[in-house]
Amino acid sequence: MFERIQQIRRELHQIPELELALPKTKAYLVSQLQGLPCQLDFPLESAVTAFFDNGKATTIAFRSDMDALPVTEQNDVPYRSRHEGKMHACGHDGHMAMLLGLAFRLRDLYHELPHNVLLIFQPGEENPGGARLLCEAGILERYHVKRIYGMHLWPQLPAGVIGTRREEMMARSSEVNIDIIGKSAHAASYQEGCDALETACRYLCDLYAMERQIDPKEYRLLRFGVLRAGTIRNVVSDHARMEGTMRACRDEVYDHMRAQLSVIAKRYAPAQFSFSFSEGYPALINSPLLVDQALQALPDMILLDEPQLITEDFSWYLQHVPGMFMLLGTGTGIPLHNDHFDFDEHILMRGIDAFLKLSRLN
Repeated sequence: MFERIQQIRRELHQIPELELALPKTKAYLVSQLQGLPCQLDFPLESAVTAFFDNGKATTIAFRSDMDALPVTEQNDVPYRSRHEGKMHACGHDGHMAMLLGLAFRLRDLYHELPHNVLLIFQPGEENPGGARLLCEAGILERYHVKRIYGMHLWPQLPAGVIGTRREEMMARSSEVNIDIIGKSAHAASYQEGCDALETACRYLCDLYAMERQIDPKEYRLLRFGVLRAGTIRNVVSDHARMEGTMRACRDEVYDHMRAQLSVIAKRYAPAQFSFSFSEGYPALINSPLLVDQALQALPDMILLDEPQLITEDFSWYLQHVPGMFMLLGTGTGIPLHNDHFDFDEHILMRGIDAFLKLSRLN
């Protein structure tokens, strides 16, 4: 079976597509799923679900993302991307290959399971968040899904090692934009103005001090990577813009930091502040019960020490049903989203085997 899974992954790797428009990827998945004892459905234009109906009252689901990234591949391999400027640089080609591998295994044994099985091939994980759209389409309710599993390739773990965590797994996030309006004045008469650049610098330091005062046991992050101000060296700037990111694993911590942005800004009157926030994805919180059950089925799975302060739209499913997200090590150390991202497909067999064992749990 390995040769088939390797071929699938490499064929998918050559046809990367972005966001919600994935016609070639969808057609490829359908070609592989046709002929299996499952019902195919297309709840979004490029989404595919495969339902193995065992006549049971409830269903468990497994999800793979489908979309690629706007990255130009630098790997010199026969299966490199054929779509210029697009690349499966985050392992989603491997995720799809694993889920297809599970589908092939289910062909002969799904009727032995204590539930039905739904395989979800989801577009738009990187952007704009296809998981939310699928939840809004009602697929979890339609198929009576009682729990859901997901897995992501992870370069920082040894090859074939699967890791997870109880509860906090990944963070809630939001992009933060802050505009500070002051009053311009010549530098020689700076007292007559309101220096937006100085205000931004002092304000930034205050924000970082606030974030450091939060309990170290709370996983969170508040950082700004952009600060723009001014047009000329000897004129006090009347405008500054800060662009950053805010992340936390608990909503209470996120809400506290967001509220403090405004509270601290009041110290800097008469400068005026305006804020804008992207919605982002919710925090990814694993079900402790499902993690404990999975450890029985997968005794070599490891528990990770800390969550990742990155985001994953799998968290939208967990707003509706319990679930568990796992990381599968590539062992390469090549970062996700890197133009040299690649891995040994043998690890995919480890993921397929893990999915199969989880499918047998009550």
